[in-house]
Amino acid sequence: MAQITFEHNNFYHVYNRGNNSEDIFVEEKNYTLFLKLLKKYLLQVADIYAYCMMKNHFHLLVKIKEPQEIIDEKLCKKPYLAFSYMFNSYAKKYNQTYNRKGSLFQEHLKREIINGDDYLIQAITYIHLNPVKHGFSEFLEYPHSSYNAMISESKTLLKREEVLQFFGGIESFVDYHNLQKLKYEVE
Repeated sequence: MAQITFEHNNFYHVYNRGNNSEDIFVEEKNYTLFLKLLKKYLLQVADIYAYCMMKNHFHLLVKIKEPQEIIDEKLCKKPYLAFSYMFNSYAKKYNQTYNRKGSLFQEHLKREIINGDDYLIQAITYIHLNPVKHGFSEFLEYPHSSYNAMISESKTLLKREEVLQFFGGIESFVDYHNLQKLKYEVE
């Protein structure tokens, strides 16, 4: 199956897991590093709408910026390079820290194009509820997702206002997440 290419002004659900389902986050500093590299590399080419980092995988919801918003000409023509730089940098630092060798992530970064507002809302909610889906934690208490940043008034680099608008405001955002959480509890 051919890999979907990143195109300007499109939303994507991006995800991957550790090679052989190994953990890619083992300490708090790993999550911090991942976010730092996300800011350094991905914000050059994409806006971040949601994220969740689990022990052995991660999910991102991004929108690739318009060409005129991307300063680096090379990244403008090939936005996927920013993702490659980020994940290679994370893997290199992780491997150095834990004295390991080889690929940290599965071979190819997974991505799905998001077509339509309904799918966008479902993807954001799916990402935030991932801790519940995998039985790790109540999503309200999970510290490694963008959910709490969305309901906070603290400064963020996330596209919070746009996300909340998709849901019709903060109350609808919270209600929708709580309603969808019930589906995971029934499964």
